[in-house]
Amino acid sequence: MGAVTWPKAAAPPRRPDRRIRTGGPSATVGAVGAVGAVGAVGGGAAVAATEAVGAVGAIRAIGSIDSGRSTGSSRSSRSGERSHPDRQDQPDQPDQPDQPDHSDHPDRPGPPSRPSRYDRQPHGRHRWPARLRRTLLALLVATAVVAPVSAAARPRIPAPPPATLAPLTPTSLEAVYAANRANAEKAARMAEAHGNRDRAAKDRSMAKPSRQFLTFDGRGPGQAVEVTGDLLKADHIAVLIPGSDTSIDTYDRFREAALALHARTGPTSAVITWLGYETPDTISTTVLTDTRADEAAPRLSTFIRELRGLVGDTADVSLLCHSYGSVVCGRAAADLDDVDDLVLIGSPGTGAESASALHTSARVWAARGADDWIEMVPHTRVDVFGTTVGFGTDPTSPAFGARVFAAGDATHSGYFAPGSLALDNLAHITLGTPQEVTHA
Repeated sequence: MGAVTWPKAAAPPRRPDRRIRTGGPSATVGAVGAVGAVGAVGGGAAVAATEAVGAVGAIRAIGSIDSGRSTGSSRSSRSGERSHPDRQDQPDQPDQPDQPDHSDHPDRPGPPSRPSRYDRQPHGRHRWPARLRRTLLALLVATAVVAPVSAAARPRIPAPPPATLAPLTPTSLEAVYAANRANAEKAARMAEAHGNRDRAAKDRSMAKPSRQFLTFDGRGPGQAVEVTGDLLKADHIAVLIPGSDTSIDTYDRFREAALALHARTGPTSAVITWLGYETPDTISTTVLTDTRADEAAPRLSTFIRELRGLVGDTADVSLLCHSYGSVVCGRAAADLDDVDDLVLIGSPGTGAESASALHTSARVWAARGADDWIEMVPHTRVDVFGTTVGFGTDPTSPAFGARVFAAGDATHSGYFAPGSLALDNLAHITLGTPQEVTHA
């Protein structure tokens, strides 16, 4: 489209008001619909029509949180906002009082130019359009109504219980690895007998002689803790904490991150992939709350203590917490005195308002790539009928107080991409050379 010509008699459009508006009764009805949608999920057999009504309510609630627009045209007219004269997709507006004629002021500055679709922010970040932000949030809530109900009907893949393991010591380590490989092989046979060849192939891959698992549980989504490198000889240890949608079925992409980091940090390091909890689905209600993180945090704290007992006090230990994994790390932080560095990447928040509120002696780092969609997630924390939704302050904001480092143009899943700036900085943190880290 060509440049927009503004009539001289028209007043310049007001800058959008960034304050959140409740939207009056329409938003209240929408919010009730959203709660109804979430409530429908818990039943597991909700009527489709009820889900649809709840989803529509959720969309209305989100749509009412508008930058510079209210839900009713009458409010818009009272606030003096006018539609763009060239826009054809706006409803007819009530007659407005005549605006003063500024034609006798040739030096008066004209209306501001329309912003580009993605206005650049400091450090190369984008400001996502408000309409896109609201649409994606509406889609998230609406899909969350249906996905958990569908998932509840999925059959659980049978697998043996985890192997009985000896206490973790330097002398028992190889036996622990062998016992978990044998358990993975049993899980592969059971999955194949159940008719799930894909899961059988995943399990069988984990049973290969080169794999080093500290724990393995093939039941359901599955859990596993794997070592890349020589754990007993490592001077630097990185523990990767995954976010949503990580399971045995998607484990390969999680392991690829560990392999990329280990290739960058070298033989004096070891990298541990800690899938020690059932991660939430990205499109679900559980990803919006602390529930899974509360379950995972004590397990992570216990694991770190056992790890310190195995490797001693001389090795550096860093926790690299990705996405929802940063919520897990935030919940466990106060009990992680044996960790040197706590790294939050692609984080929706930690549940704490600041790094000091984590109550950890570790150095706290944070980064977000310029192309990471997590930027669109509202960094808020609210109570909805006794359930806390959201995770609070953005860890990359000055208010949080973390050491913010550069992640380049990393996408949400691209922080461990070989050759990337994000991976280089993660390697420097792991190797205990913070002076080499590129700050944002």
